[in-house]
Amino acid sequence: GFLGPLTMKVNHLPETGSWFGDLGIPFPHFFAYMVTGIEAIGIILLVIGLMTRIVSVLLSIVMIVAILTVHLQHGFSVADQGFEIPLYYLLFFSVFITFGAGKFSFDHLLFRESGEQYHES
Repeated sequence: GFLGPLTMKVNHLPETGSWFGDLGIPFPHFFAYMVTGIEAIGIILLVIGLMTRIVSVLLSIVMIVAILTVHLQHGFSVADQGFEIPLYYLLFFSVFITFGAGKFSFDHLLFRESGEQYHES
């Protein structure tokens, strides 16, 4: 999942920045810190269901860049470091972007309209 690559980025931020530079990403050290922050905070917020849509958009952008810069050249298969897993995450995030976190989330608790009931007609 996300935790392994995130741990590698956190433990090796300067190297991650250099790697981003090798991939042709502009401002590589800045983006290494930004991507690491988005992933770390994003995982926590998704688990508790807070700011789910916003976080899912940000993580989708990270996945699209990862697919285009790292995984696409290796094909589809995860066994060959292809884009299979980032694509699954992208699909997963698209569900959250479309439908939100659901009724058992902080998003629902904090941002639903008070007193509004949903009934089937």
